[in-house]
Amino acid sequence: MAETLAFLIFAHVLADFVLQPDRMVRAKSIGHPGWMGMHAGIVGVLALLATGAQTQTALFVVAGLTLAHLCIDAMKVAIGPRVSGIKAFVADQVAHLMTLAVVAILWPDLWSQGFWAPIAPQWLPAGVTVLSGSILTMRAGGYALGLLMRDWGDVGLKGLPGGGRIIGVLERGIIYLLILAGEPGGIGFLIAAKSVLRFGAVREEAQLSEYVIIGTLASFGWAILLATGTVMLLSALPPLGIPDLSP
Repeated sequence: MAETLAFLIFAHVLADFVLQPDRMVRAKSIGHPGWMGMHAGIVGVLALLATGAQTQTALFVVAGLTLAHLCIDAMKVAIGPRVSGIKAFVADQVAHLMTLAVVAILWPDLWSQGFWAPIAPQWLPAGVTVLSGSILTMRAGGYALGLLMRDWGDVGLKGLPGGGRIIGVLERGIIYLLILAGEPGGIGFLIAAKSVLRFGAVREEAQLSEYVIIGTLASFGWAILLATGTVMLLSALPPLGIPDLSP
């Protein structure tokens, strides 16, 4: 089951956060049927390729998963006027992940009976899990934080163009690596370093201070949550084969 879930999540992450351009996102937000159908098609193809589905049952399962993804996106558009921003984003992603989990529970052999399983290296499920987690942590996290902080955009620090976004990606990536390496204590040093470099510049400005604090805590929290979830899934998968370098 864990292998099936790992590859379904990988396909979902690629479809939603790597192969979905801004133009598609904007068109989907207003319910454009062509773009929504195209996105659902990408979801289906990636799920098919990721799992290597080849039996009739597996093909029906992938088709059903694709339809479920399309329905969730349509529901997001329908309730958009009432629920939007970060709440809509989180609800949408939770619904998608719950759908993937249900499929993995009901059809746990989707991956093992697929085309790739007999020839894939043992570490591959763990490898795609680490990759999925990194994309969700850094790329999806940036999108989520942008939605969270959107209402206070005019309060932000005036620094290098895109500097805050790059800092966020780097800090979430470092936290992700620290937790996967079993060194969560290192997050404390990251907080201390950012406090010295970032908070010192805004301590006299209440609005800027609160803006930076909210963004920092949200960024750290997102990274910790995703890294913890990745570690939990990795614990149910064959190991990556990376040697333990700790003393």
